[in-house]
Amino acid sequence: MTKPQNLKGIIFMVDAADISSGNASSTDNEPLRQAAEYLHDILLLLQKRATSSKTTRESTPQVLVAANKLDLFTALPAPLVKTVLEAEITKLRDSRNKGLLDSGVGLSELDTRDEKELLGDGQGKFEFSQLGQADISIRVAGGNVVGADGPDVQQWWDWIGSSL
Repeated sequence: MTKPQNLKGIIFMVDAADISSGNASSTDNEPLRQAAEYLHDILLLLQKRATSSKTTRESTPQVLVAANKLDLFTALPAPLVKTVLEAEITKLRDSRNKGLLDSGVGLSELDTRDEKELLGDGQGKFEFSQLGQADISIRVAGGNVVGADGPDVQQWWDWIGSSL
């Protein structure tokens, strides 16, 4: 990205039918794990950018998680997409923090570590609303690009119109 100051918003599209495969609490849901890991990294980067002293409040991009393929019977509805992504990001964040502890980093080093390295408040259950402290707004909206009745992307267009 050559001019990050021009970034106004990010649309992160997930396949709501693909991430619903298997049990959301199971460890074998690879599409969910991959989507959550990538979204975690994007949100952490945005949080670091928003909390740096060089960044102004106006330049914090907003995020739309576009839950696609809601026309399919197997797709999770948008509120459940939000819930399973938050739960998977919680597991990912906990796993990364545990990896630091297992690597031999002392507790005193973790306490003095930069808080910007942890997504959200860094402890307990992660929720997208925690990023509001960094003026990052995240909305999960459902739709489908292709479907038997044609595309249904009105919620996405509404977000684009109101956020950008």
